[in-house]
Amino acid sequence: MDEAARREFLRMVKAHQERGDPSGWCDQVYRDAGGDFTAVFWADLVPNPYLVSWLEEHPISTGSEPRAITIGCGVGDDAEALSAHGYQVTAFDISPAAIDLCRRRYPDSRVEYVVADLFDHPENWVHGFDLVFECNTIQVLPGEYRLRALNTIAAMVAPGGVALVSCRSRNSGEKEDTFPLPLDRPEIDGFVRAGLREDGFVAYDDDQNPPVPHFFACYRRP
Repeated sequence: MDEAARREFLRMVKAHQERGDPSGWCDQVYRDAGGDFTAVFWADLVPNPYLVSWLEEHPISTGSEPRAITIGCGVGDDAEALSAHGYQVTAFDISPAAIDLCRRRYPDSRVEYVVADLFDHPENWVHGFDLVFECNTIQVLPGEYRLRALNTIAAMVAPGGVALVSCRSRNSGEKEDTFPLPLDRPEIDGFVRAGLREDGFVAYDDDQNPPVPHFFACYRRP
């Protein structure tokens, strides 16, 4: 994305936020792709490597098919990785265009791709999943919606289940006027305040130039 396109994108995001529609802009990004999943500018087109490593290090029991959900599934890479590792996967996005891209990209997928709103999801999603994967959703939300999203995501974890959280990171007090706004350690610690136990935490720089700092964390519901 060039600088002019980025300025226009940020104006669109701000306009939605100012009218109390914190994620309504997402669908436009996927519609602008014109049915081509490779044209979604933020899509890596590969599953999150830390997710894949965690799945390889924590294989599921033979004969079991635990339930997993991906938050804001985008074009489906992470959902398909979960499915390939034996999970029964629900993947949702607020954008109908994103879900259409997933279904076209993976016509024979076992993943259930659905349009849903994180703030108005089916009641049976509460404590409904053995694994909840959140990647980069909270960081694109403004203000009070961030804590609401975090608490909603944490509430989806079933007893004994885990939330895996991947996001950009920052030191407290830094980058407060940027978009997306990375999470600092006190903010991501909200998963503990929401009743989960921290089982693993990694702070790392990705391979972009310049590198972008990230967190990858695992939280478990007792």
